[in-house]
Amino acid sequence: MKAIIQRVCKASVVVEQETISSIGRGICVLIGIGREDGDEDIEYMVRKILNLRIFEDPENGKRWDKSVVDLGLEVLSVSQFTLHALIKGNKLDFHRSMNPEDAPILFKIFGKIKIKIYSRENKGREIWCFYVCTY
Repeated sequence: MKAIIQRVCKASVVVEQETISSIGRGICVLIGIGREDGDEDIEYMVRKILNLRIFEDPENGKRWDKSVVDLGLEVLSVSQFTLHALIKGNKLDFHRSMNPEDAPILFKIFGKIKIKIYSRENKGREIWCFYVCTY
């Protein structure tokens, strides 16, 4: 499993000029689920993402001291199978990515675990598809 985490002031997923989902301050996470990934990998990644200290402490200004959970911020998760792409010659190889039938199931599990761990209402959203994010 691979993840790219970006701190954002706001983020949205837009498809054909329609906003599918958006958040305020928090993190946008691109999630790549690999062929070998399972429930344990997903739970590990969710815990790591939610507890990663990448924000400044607003009280004392200390950098890299607070997590998205500590500050009650929002999380936008976007499935991104291309994170597992290999470049062989001039063509991308996606054989390390989870197959399209199973990946949505695991991505939904990712969302459920995230909600279970970070149960604040409306603080996290999952988007399953190949979308363009604007931040």
